[in-house]
Amino acid sequence: MSSEFPPHPTARAEIAREGWPLHVAHGRSLQARPEPLRFDPATTALIVVDMQNAYVSPGGYMDRAGFDISQGQAVAAQTARALALARGAGIQVVYLQNGWDAQYVEAGGPGSPNWHKSNALKTMRREPSIGGSLLSKGGWDYALIETMQPRAGEIVVAKTRYSGFFNSTLDSTLRARGIRTLIFAGVATNVCVESTLRDAYHLEYFCVVLEDAVTHAGPAFVGQASLYTIETFFGWVSDTARLEAALAEGEGAGEAPGPLA
Repeated sequence: MSSEFPPHPTARAEIAREGWPLHVAHGRSLQARPEPLRFDPATTALIVVDMQNAYVSPGGYMDRAGFDISQGQAVAAQTARALALARGAGIQVVYLQNGWDAQYVEAGGPGSPNWHKSNALKTMRREPSIGGSLLSKGGWDYALIETMQPRAGEIVVAKTRYSGFFNSTLDSTLRARGIRTLIFAGVATNVCVESTLRDAYHLEYFCVVLEDAVTHAGPAFVGQASLYTIETFFGWVSDTARLEAALAEGEGAGEAPGPLA
């Protein structure tokens, strides 16, 4: 996907007719595709998805399963940048952490499609010597990476499936804090990020993906397809530089919509 953020074919006409997508009375103006989005840091959360050793560290589940993790460090660096911006602006930080209990009861067993489709579970069945080590709560693989350690006031939500909303406390945690906008970073664009964002859309959250702070599992086209799907049907796509610019501009109360970059 291009990082130049060209105008969406219908964006300016829609903005002129209806104004910006506006779910807050006052806020910051974030340049995004397919149109800018106004958000209030006080009602926004940064959702850090599965930044665990399993997904971005050498020797973790994704590496052992044969996926390319070469973008892991770059995504970690950009996610750390997003974290710094969120912390400086008073944006709530929420980490999602994927995995199961040590006996893998939460993984579902043979009666669950997760048992058949999870590449972590398949890798352990293929290599019995590493059984019990992948995405097991309390283990190294399950742990958040060293640079993603939560600070006081930041929230960790455990999840057992791709979507952070499935059988978890995520929705109630966000609603209790009046959160309306979710900014996504982490892995994988086409799996847990997209799955969580789709559920968020159906739960009436406004969702933004920072495309330079996410990476995909599989060939490049699957990440591109996910970003296209998100910006066309479920949310907005921006990046860390534009988030920084939006937060630096200050309150945008009463301002006219600006041009897309």
